[in-house]
Amino acid sequence: MCSLTRSYLSSVPVGSVVSRTQGGVHIHADKLTVTSPVLMWVKALDLLLDKMKKAGFDFSRVIGLSGSGQQHGSVYWRRGASETLKQLDPNRDLHHLLRDSFSVADAPVWMDSSTGHQCQDLQAAVGGPRRLAEITGSRAYERFTGNQIAKVRHTQPESYQHTERISLVSSFAASLFLGDYAAIDFSDGSGMNLLDIRSRTWSEVCLDAVAPQLDRLLGAPLPSTSVLGGVSSYWVRRFGFSERCRVVAFTGDNPASLAGMRLQDGDIAVSLGTSDTVFLWIQEPRPALEGHVFCNPVDWRAYMALLCFKNGSLTRERIRNRSAGGSWERFSATLRETPLGNGGNIGFFFDTMEITPPAVGVHLFDSGDKQVSSLSPQVEVRALVEGQFLSRRLHAERLGYSIIPGTRVLATGGASSNKEILQVLSDVFNAPVYTIDLSNSACLGSAYRALHGLAAESGLSFFDAVKKASNPQLAATPHPTAQEVYAPMLKRYALLEERVLQEPRL
Repeated sequence: MCSLTRSYLSSVPVGSVVSRTQGGVHIHADKLTVTSPVLMWVKALDLLLDKMKKAGFDFSRVIGLSGSGQQHGSVYWRRGASETLKQLDPNRDLHHLLRDSFSVADAPVWMDSSTGHQCQDLQAAVGGPRRLAEITGSRAYERFTGNQIAKVRHTQPESYQHTERISLVSSFAASLFLGDYAAIDFSDGSGMNLLDIRSRTWSEVCLDAVAPQLDRLLGAPLPSTSVLGGVSSYWVRRFGFSERCRVVAFTGDNPASLAGMRLQDGDIAVSLGTSDTVFLWIQEPRPALEGHVFCNPVDWRAYMALLCFKNGSLTRERIRNRSAGGSWERFSATLRETPLGNGGNIGFFFDTMEITPPAVGVHLFDSGDKQVSSLSPQVEVRALVEGQFLSRRLHAERLGYSIIPGTRVLATGGASSNKEILQVLSDVFNAPVYTIDLSNSACLGSAYRALHGLAAESGLSFFDAVKKASNPQLAATPHPTAQEVYAPMLKRYALLEERVLQEPRL
């Protein structure tokens, strides 16, 4: 299988040379607008495939390919680009052939936060942020594609008028291989504030709020397991791909990561990094004002949810330095030696403005729910770790997650190497914790999805398709009293969080 991923492409050092970008993007003078040159991505693909060809890679062995792209970004194809895609000259580089094919040269990407006005307009049009979340899985976010399209239409009307198709980064990349416009898949389409996640069709009220007849520019969305067709003759003649090689719908990087981690019904994945990210497999979504619900990339009947927490490893490191003498060994020993439930003490540690929930500051409470100014070093260490994982579980359950028989917690990221931290994670969730060693789950997930896509039409499930993959390793099991301790503590945490949110921000 072959996987085209944004992380693989970003390893090709073309940005600063070709387009004078910083980290692959242009940060505009307002510090809010962030874009990336579309032709830079195309040239990166040229360089990548040329390098593989020179290294002797046999493209004829590839029977199917899929890939992932950064979510939310949008690509605007100029009128006539579809004909160009169908008539590519295999003797020329792709970026030369497509240099006049984009009506907007610099594509908005996920880092952009310049569409606050468009977000307000969209939410007002559908009946408020909660109603928008109920329809599309998320309230309006500046980076989401629908709001970016609305801005392009307003600020670049001539370019918008010359646009014949709008792609996500993922479907744009698939289009290059297909030689035609590729459909947006359900899962990545869920990150646009435009797709009705239950009917899996474009929401008319959302489309109308963004632009008239927008559905014609987007095309009809398709299941994420769809086989879109064969690779175009360009790839067959230039690189030796087999004419039988099929293109499976590309998706976003976060959905592809869920596939790479092979989450199942009832599983939750916790990435413990600079920021902590929680991935959920859910059956009955309950969209909220925080977090995101997407259509599931490997099972069209299910959903996935995504939660981001800004205060992750840097906050854990600060408390390690403050209360454990800068030693992870002492930090871990403290977790071993302090009791489950921490004597009823609870802490909220938001060193910077948190995403989920939107709060800032350190807020400490004793066993009687009285706010206190400090805790002992040992109690503070456990209050931090328990508080972080209580927050992860609380907000996951608000989006529809529930612990069922067979539930697993999959841990990845830097802190997943700390057994004592994983033990607290297991206790708070009352579920076994497994570790997975993935340097690039989106890349692996794209390869898995290519394999599954080729077999999906026969009814083979995703998990049957990838059953030969290595399994995660058991790292911790919950203490027998975990449920008794943390079930009431979770309820207390939820009430105390409401108090924290009501406090004035300094």
